[in-house]
Amino acid sequence: MSIDLYYELGSPPCAAVYMTAKAIGLKVNIIEMDLMAGDHLKPEFLAINPQHCVPTIVDNGNAIWESRPIMIYLVEKYGKEDSEYLYPKDPTKRALINQRMFFDVGTFYQKALDYYLMPVFSKTQKKEEDYNKLEEVTGFLNTFLNNQTYAAGETLTLADISLFASAMCVYVCGFNLTKYPNVYKWFEHMGKVVPGADENKKAGEILKTFL
Repeated sequence: MSIDLYYELGSPPCAAVYMTAKAIGLKVNIIEMDLMAGDHLKPEFLAINPQHCVPTIVDNGNAIWESRPIMIYLVEKYGKEDSEYLYPKDPTKRALINQRMFFDVGTFYQKALDYYLMPVFSKTQKKEEDYNKLEEVTGFLNTFLNNQTYAAGETLTLADISLFASAMCVYVCGFNLTKYPNVYKWFEHMGKVVPGADENKKAGEILKTFL
């Protein structure tokens, strides 16, 4: 068995996939990609993923991209019985995990991109309205975490891993997580319990240097 993970250093979604693999004890072959150098636009990568985005995995010829679907796929296919807690089969538990993951990709991480990253690539000024939106959605996460140790239930799940990668992004960019006590407490805890958390921190440091 050989799983290739096309990976950009400093990418929160890539870090989320890496942490998922670590959580289930799955070894992957990391292929570093330099998007600024155009590695994702090379013909050999376009043949794998015409959308030319990372992370992308190739598992015995089967190519999958977008971090959250990759995370779910890895747990469903390679997770052992003792790692089912990450994405349990119970529909009600799974629905909550899905909601938090979709909130992450479509709202929390998206607002982080809008405020911190898009101005860099578009060479425009940051907008106060984008910052206000980021504050609003972080407030939502703070509410989700009321009286909760984890983001979606009583154990660590894929929702935590996904959100932890995004939270690291805003944290290293200088966003004040301490204004949101539930989020900050959860964030500190994730750094201690998520397998591969050091790689997430490393990704954040690289992202900070890039910005």
